[in-house]
Amino acid sequence: MPWWRRNIDSFFGSTATSSTGYALSTGLAAATCAATPLYTVRWHVGPLPTTILEDAILVTIAAFIIESIRQRSLPYWRTAVTVPAIVFLIAGAISVMVPADHRAAFGLYRAYLMEPIAFGLVLVNVITTPNRALLVLGGLALAATVAGVANAAVVANALRHHQYDVVNTPPVVIYNTANAVALFLVPIIAVGGAIAMHWPDRNVRLGAAGFVVINGLSVLLSFSRGGYLALAAVAVGLALTHRRRWILVGTGVVAAAGLMVLPPLRNRILTEVDFSNGHNTLVGRFHLWSVALQMLREHPIFGAGLSGFAAAIAPIWNATNIDRYTYPHNIVLNFWTETGLLGLAAFLWILIAGFVLAWRGYRASTGGWQAIHLGVLLALVAVVVHGLVDVPYWKNDLSVEFWAILALCLTPAALAARRRGGAATSS
Repeated sequence: MPWWRRNIDSFFGSTATSSTGYALSTGLAAATCAATPLYTVRWHVGPLPTTILEDAILVTIAAFIIESIRQRSLPYWRTAVTVPAIVFLIAGAISVMVPADHRAAFGLYRAYLMEPIAFGLVLVNVITTPNRALLVLGGLALAATVAGVANAAVVANALRHHQYDVVNTPPVVIYNTANAVALFLVPIIAVGGAIAMHWPDRNVRLGAAGFVVINGLSVLLSFSRGGYLALAAVAVGLALTHRRRWILVGTGVVAAAGLMVLPPLRNRILTEVDFSNGHNTLVGRFHLWSVALQMLREHPIFGAGLSGFAAAIAPIWNATNIDRYTYPHNIVLNFWTETGLLGLAAFLWILIAGFVLAWRGYRASTGGWQAIHLGVLLALVAVVVHGLVDVPYWKNDLSVEFWAILALCLTPAALAARRRGGAATSS
């Protein structure tokens, strides 16, 4: 056995058997998670566009296939979300044919559906212990911290030099919008918070708590109102799972009131409850949702197709608005317009299955797996809450993050099934 594989397997509490190997794939999966923001680095391989993130995913999948062959192990694929994931892929394939630009649609299908789902399948097989799950989460945490701190530094510098009025869109780095920062950070903060409160090892809890504090500040400096709402939902969920829940809830209320004393945060939030303010984004959202529903009345079954929303609403939007939207900024409308009713139904099925699995796992598990299940549950809450006013899935990093986090609550069932299969074979 190679030295690197022996050392990694020893550290993560597994041996190089057919059910617990995949040392190289595990390391590459963690590196891929750390590279999620690098979808912004793009180039072409011949006529095909690609990114660092996509290449990392493909390398991880290739390593997983090679290790499966060498270990003579068949990948486990019959999870609670396998059927809806297949339906989601079918809906996406149909949606490639709906818009006029099939090439752009296929690019989104590949980047947002095929590759993230395949990556999630890899994780279901390679994560064999809570510590391996922690390694993968460490990759996501590293990506979140780099992206969050970089963006927070730019915003803080602008505030310090009085170059940013908080009622306007904040300055950004790496991502195109500050909302994208909060969309990526909050689900990972949810998992980090669960680990900080419930992981068995004290050092891990302290490290997770540090991550939550740093990236919580990054979310605050993103000035994303949807991010604030999702973060509040996560905080309440974490507090309610603790034995001192009411003390924590009260402390959270006091902390939120204290933050409202700060003029930048207060002005940003008060803008959103003043519907006569020209910087109020909800007014624009209401109009966008109305236009999206008007378009869907004409295309109720298939929607606008992948990458087709902007062109589909152009006749009823462009005449009166200078803003150009590629999505309707609502989780239901996003999936309906992109993948039609079939894709919307499939994704809702995936979400419900994820909620049920995470909740049951949290109630039934102990130790590290219990913390992970709670983290997945709250991460899905963050996706839904933020999705009320934004686009929590349809980006390269967000789709990979979604399937990576969801895979964490699928792995215990996969491990149990493999153990049953091994016992049946030995008997």
